[in-house]
Parts: sequence; structure tokens; C-alpha cells
Amino acid sequence: MHGPIAEVIQFIDLNAYTITFLFIVGFIGGLVSGFIGSGGAFVLTPGMMSLGVPGTVAVASNMCHKFPKALVGAIKRYKYGQVDIKLGLIMGLFAEIGVQVGIMLQKYILDKWGEAGSNLYVSVVFVLVLVIVGSFVMRDAIKMKSAKGETEAGPSLAKRLQKIELWPMITLKTANLRISMWFLVPVALATGMLAATIAVGGFIGVPGLMYIIGATSIVASATELVIAFVMGLGGTLIWAYYGMVDIRLVMIILAGSLFGVQLGAIGTTYVKDYMIKYVMATIMLIVAVSRFFALPKYLNQLHLISLADDLVGLMTKISFGIMCCALLVGASIILTSLFKARRLEKTVAANG
Repeated sequence: MHGPIAEVIQFIDLNAYTITFLFIVGFIGGLVSGFIGSGGAFVLTPGMMSLGVPGTVAVASNMCHKFPKALVGAIKRYKYGQVDIKLGLIMGLFAEIGVQVGIMLQKYILDKWGEAGSNLYVSVVFVLVLVIVGSFVMRDAIKMKSAKGETEAGPSLAKRLQKIELWPMITLKTANLRISMWFLVPVALATGMLAATIAVGGFIGVPGLMYIIGATSIVASATELVIAFVMGLGGTLIWAYYGMVDIRLVMIILAGSLFGVQLGAIGTTYVKDYMIKYVMATIMLIVAVSRFFALPKYLNQLHLISLADDLVGLMTKISFGIMCCALLVGASIILTSLFKARRLEKTVAANG
């Protein structure tokens, strides 16, 4: 271990209960990741933190498990013709710079305010980002469903940006668009910074690719897996240098998620575009509520508020219960969509 921050970190004890919970969290995280391309970390990081894993260790271990899983998902989606490699690599390169900045900020908070400060920071960012992005994506999914699908022209902001000729211009064949590289850079930097803060770059990456760059949700979610691979590899090396990666958590979660990511990726070929957004938004909003109930514990530890231990304990349990609910809801929606679509396909094939 290196540096002063390694001294405050304590890795959790593993038993049959925690191993089983982590495996299930990993499976559902993988399912979500393969289905919506966001890495699934908005399920995994809070899932680990709800077991008592420090925020920085949860983020670091998450990044470590993410890049091999993202590679598996990206290869699978590439076979379906959904990945724009050029877009993914350019975004990944700039996102890596964002990761370095994000890790430096995390390190500063941990050095200054300790584990409780770091946990509070991770949780507050989670709640804010989940509520903002989740609400936006949910609204969009509802609009798309009522409009019976996505318009081919893409979002209006993306259309306006694509008309601006600002050198260097990049032509992206799979995404079927041409845009200035200067519009890719801020999306990529923000994706990297967020990935280093809460291990979830897809929150900004996927919506950014859809609404700013103009990719369809299928191409955006698939290409995000390439970006996640590049970010995860670089971020893991730095976090590991600071002794933050708990390889035990990584292996358990990876074992579960490699099963899930295959199913999730298959699911994208069977469902409507708006369904991907609907699933993403639903899980985001439930997890946001879960993290919100976890905040009093960290505020108490920092002596920013004074609540009775019993009340804090109750809110922590409620937070964990809602987290489990988010996992079940997410898995149920994806698996139900997958089985319904496959059944319909078989019926059509039999009749045809």
C-alpha cells in the first residue's frame, strides 16, 4: 500500500452471506450493464457500500471489475454491429484524462475528511446524478413510447451541433454521423471524472452520446462499453497503486456479472429502444432513494448532524432494503422483456 490514504482503509470481512449478496449484485449489475451499456456500477457501488465497504474501495474495486466485463460486453455488441469503435476509442482517450482528475479529487477528500467524508461525497454525487439523469431519461422514455419509437433524425441539440463545421471533423460510420471532435471532448472528460468519483461514467457517457453527439440509444449503450474498458483499465492501475482495490470483491462481482452481461447484451436485440431507457431510469431512481437514506449515517460520523444511533441504524436498514428492491426490479424488468420478446419471436417463426 502507498501513501497516507491506505492507512484509513479497512477491507470488510467476507462470509457466506456477503459473498452470496455480492454475487447476486454482480449478476444483476452485469445484466443491467449488458442491457443499457452503462457499466452497471450504479447498482454495484451502492450495493458494496450497503455492506460497509468504504466508498473509495467500492469505486476502485468496481473500476477493476468493470474493464474485463466491459470488454466481454463490447465484443458481444460488436458482433451485433452496434459498436462504433472509432467513437469509443476517441472518447475513451479523453475520458482517461477525466479519470485522473477525478481520482485526485477523491484522494484529496479522503486525506482531509477521512472515510466518512469520502462516503458522504460519493453518496451525495450518486443521489444528485441519479435523480437528474434518471428523471431526464424517464421523461424521454415515456415520450418515445407515446411516439412509437425514436425519430430517425435524432435529438435537436445533436442535429444543431452536427451542422457546426469546427476542425477536426470526425466521420463515424456505425453511428452514422459527422461531428466536430470538440463536442466529443467535454462529454468524454465529464464521463471520466464521474467514473473516478462514483465508478459510473455511463450516466454521462450514454446520455451524452445520445443527446449531444446524436447516436441512437443502441449504438450509444454499446459504444459506452468500449469507453468503460479504456477508463477502467487506466483507473484500476492508479487505484491499485494507492492500495484501494479489494481483489476479493472484484473476483466475486466479476463472476456474477459475466453471466449477467451475456443475457443483458442478448436482451438488447429483442426489445424496443425506449425499453432500454425505461429500465435505466427506473433503476436509477430507486437506487437514488436508497443512497439518500444512507446519508444520515455519514453526516452523523462527521458530526454535521446529531441523530440517535437507533434512528441512524433504522435509516441504514431502509437504505439496504431499497437497494435490494432496486436489484429485484431491474432484473425482473430485463428478464421479463427478454423472455416476452423471445416467446413472440418463436410464435412469429412458427406461424411464418
